[in-house]
This record gives sequence, C-alpha cells and structure tokens, in this order.
Amino acid sequence: MGRHVVAAAHTSSILLDRDASIAKACALIAEAGRSGVELLCFPETFVPGFPYWINLYPPGQQHGIHVRYLKQSVDIAAGDLAPVCEAAARAGVIVVLGISERDGGTMYNSQVFIGADGRLLGKHRKLQPTFAERMLWGQGDGSTLSVFPTSVGRIGGLICYEHMMNLARQALIAQGMEVHCASWPTFASTAGRGSAYDVTVETIMRAHAITGQCFVIVAENPVTEQYLEAMQEVLGPQDVLGTGGGYSAIYAPNGDIIAGPHTGSEETLVVAEIDLDAIARAKVLVDTAGHYARPGVLDLVINRRPLTGLIEAGQTEI
Repeated sequence: MGRHVVAAAHTSSILLDRDASIAKACALIAEAGRSGVELLCFPETFVPGFPYWINLYPPGQQHGIHVRYLKQSVDIAAGDLAPVCEAAARAGVIVVLGISERDGGTMYNSQVFIGADGRLLGKHRKLQPTFAERMLWGQGDGSTLSVFPTSVGRIGGLICYEHMMNLARQALIAQGMEVHCASWPTFASTAGRGSAYDVTVETIMRAHAITGQCFVIVAENPVTEQYLEAMQEVLGPQDVLGTGGGYSAIYAPNGDIIAGPHTGSEETLVVAEIDLDAIARAKVLVDTAGHYARPGVLDLVINRRPLTGLIEAGQTEI
C-alpha cells in the first residue's frame, strides 16, 4: 500500500494536430516527473483534441473535418505513441492518456495506459460513444474493460459519460481497482446547458469514489481560442461554445476532495498525495468488490471476446 503522488492534467491540446498535442503531452509528463508525480491522467481525446464540432454544426457539413480528424488520430501499431512512451520512461511517470485511436478506417475514443518504464500496459476503448459522438467513433468492447497493476496501485479508467454506465463502473470495481482515471472534456462553456455540467461531473465522480472505495482522478480540458479557430476555419462561425470551462479534481475513497477542483482556462497539474491505506479503511465498512456484493443474486458478466465481426470457425485445406 503506502503513499503516492498523483495528478490530473488540467490542460488543453492543439486541436486537429496530433504531433503538437503529443509534444505538449510529453512536456507535461516531464513537468510531472520533476514535481515528483508518479501517475498523470489526461483529459478525453487529448490527442488530437476533443471534436466539439459534432455538437455544434449540422452532420452533413462534417464529413471533411471527420476525414481530417481520422488522419490526425493515433495509430498505436504505427508507433505514434513512441514519444509519449519515451517521455514516461524518462520521467518515471505512469501515464493515462486520452486519444482518438485510429484502427484502419475506424476511430475509437480511447485511454492508453503507459507504465513508468515506458511500456504500453494496455488501452480502454469507450464502450458507447455519447450522443453526437456516435457519428465519429466506433463502440469499444469488453476486451479493453480492464484494470492494470502498477507501483501506484491497481489502475483503471472510464471516459466521460461512460461513467453513467453503472455496470461498466462496477466491472472495474470488481477487478479491485484502487485508482480510477476519469477522462472528460468540458461543456461548462456551452451556452444554455453548460451551467449544470460541472455539478454533473462532480456528482458522478464523488459517487464513484464512494461506491467503489477508490481514489478518483478527474482530468478535463478548458476550451481554448485555438479550438474555436480550428473549427471555425473549416465549418464557419458558431455561437454555442465559448472559451473556458474545465473541472479537474482528485477524490478520496470517502468522497472527500483532496485536490482541486481547479476550473477555468488556467492550465496546471492538479496534484495530491494519496494513501492507499485509506481504501482498506473504507472497505472495512462497505466492500462493493467483496462482502457488500451479492453474487448469486446480482451477477455481472463481462464478454471478453473482441467483437470484430469476424469469427473464424474453421480452416480451408489447400
């Protein structure tokens, strides 16, 4: 168990620019290492930025920018994450990075988990893209709904409104997750409904810490002028999304906020020291991965088979 230093990167990438976004991520990883941070969590699709346009413009206008987004998304097999892995190894920092992952002609909203030695531990693909996201990203499956053992504890993560999927949260809890990395964008700077967004995030994430008896790291990006300009250059003006927003914080297993919340356009690392012994103190009361579960009455089934649509039932002899 023991004490560890963890952080949320409250920061924005360079929208539609994979290389620049990766370079910024590497700089933040180096800064985290210098500050003694052992685990650094990034916002949703930090590389190459969250595609806010999907909620702002008619779908028929978006094909061209979707093609551009595909080209700027991350091809893991091609080595696009090599600079991030190298930065993690140099800094000795475990990294959870939100990416738009490119796999052939399909994109997935993903988190990648990179060890302090620079080794890729695994990834998680968002199970269900939310609302207009369904136009852009494919669905993940149970093969990436995992928890990873690290020197900072057993780490897992989910993405944005995926936290609304209670069974997805429980799947990680049941695997003994100790530190949860929650990657979000921000909609707090959205006209009309934005005022309730931070309250929604805070409520869900505090509840997840309490019900899972785990630490929760929330990382969000504020919207920058560069984000707005990049969208308007391709799609024209809009008056719904403005600059600002962002809510990053760290919660303890009892629901207390131990760092943040940090909000607004100022970019920073939200840092906290966590004590994994606090998990045992919470679980003695209620262990939802153990004595406070009711197997046989309430059972959760995870299909671990990759759902590729291709099932090879036999082999043709030549």
